[in-house]
Amino acid sequence: MRFTEEHDAIRQAVAHFIDNELNPRTDEWEQAGLFPAHEVFRQLGELGFLGISKPVEYGGMGLDYSYQIVFSEELGRVRSGGVSMAIGVQTDMATPALAKFGSDWLRREFLTKAISGEAVFAIGVSESGAGSDVAAIKTTASKDGDDYVINGSKMWITNSTQADYICLLANTSDGAAHKNKSLIIVPTDLPGISFSDRLDKLGMRSSDTAQVFFDNVRVPRKHRIGEEGMGFQYQMMQFQEERLFAAAGNLKTMECCINDTIEYTRERKAFGQSILDNQVVHFRLAELQTEVEALRALVYDAVEAYVAGEDVTMKASMAKLKVGRLVREVTDSCLQYWGGMGYMWDNPVARAYRDTRLASIGAGADEVMLGIICKYMGTLPGRMK
Repeated sequence: MRFTEEHDAIRQAVAHFIDNELNPRTDEWEQAGLFPAHEVFRQLGELGFLGISKPVEYGGMGLDYSYQIVFSEELGRVRSGGVSMAIGVQTDMATPALAKFGSDWLRREFLTKAISGEAVFAIGVSESGAGSDVAAIKTTASKDGDDYVINGSKMWITNSTQADYICLLANTSDGAAHKNKSLIIVPTDLPGISFSDRLDKLGMRSSDTAQVFFDNVRVPRKHRIGEEGMGFQYQMMQFQEERLFAAAGNLKTMECCINDTIEYTRERKAFGQSILDNQVVHFRLAELQTEVEALRALVYDAVEAYVAGEDVTMKASMAKLKVGRLVREVTDSCLQYWGGMGYMWDNPVARAYRDTRLASIGAGADEVMLGIICKYMGTLPGRMK
């Protein structure tokens, strides 16, 4: 993929913002278990970073997705996975379907606020009994006149306790599981919505994640995105951007781990020489960097195809699968070379070790990615290629 001066300008501006405005505060946010989403999103919105590939008429830049992936890749510089993930929810998980399929009223009312950073968004898909198996969700939105009445709950919802709006997937009929769902924009200040305490997670400590409960929550039917019953399909489309975000967003994270480890092992002495001088160490770091570059090539190839309007389900699934496994390999290998220092909670590689473990779970587990890839290869039992 060839980058223009405009791509490079976005990359440099995002890197400058992260290095000067976010990274000096990430340790504070990790300790607090929360970062000020409204403050950060307003800053991002003022710089135009929340609407890079969104329509100009709603406040976006109107650029193609290759520019968005540059932004996503630079987010890997953030020294707190919870912060970069929360931003990705706003740009690549909760708003793509709204931007593509929402009515003009819906986009002017809600998308403009997401792009400006005036509002914080969450995506409400997962439930305690339905994670990767999206078709199994139980939350319902029953029609009552001009409203939907929503009942159920959503689990592991990023940005939930600070969100102004949730892009909610719910069953709007009793039809087939893949044809009875709709996406609905739900304001979080409505009667009947409540939240659990913030969940105590292994990683992504600065991200506010909670369970959300809906008890006869009444929402106007005009809040529905696109056609009724098309929610599952719309969500599958959103997943493509979410999976590309996950792959791109961890490239710089892995490179930071590698570079931090090079710096540490160059200074750390053992048995009369630096740790880095051992061939097993510098060869291993070279191998890991090679793997990161190979993944970057796959991500860029998938993005080029996506911009060209091609179906990238298989490549996006491959990239998502690969990043989930590679981040485990990179962070584990790097942590080993820090020795006892690597086992300390506040070590940057240890933080990345915890944060990136989610890459093999969120937006579809590794096993789901493998199933999708097998489907496209024609290797599933009973399927012809």
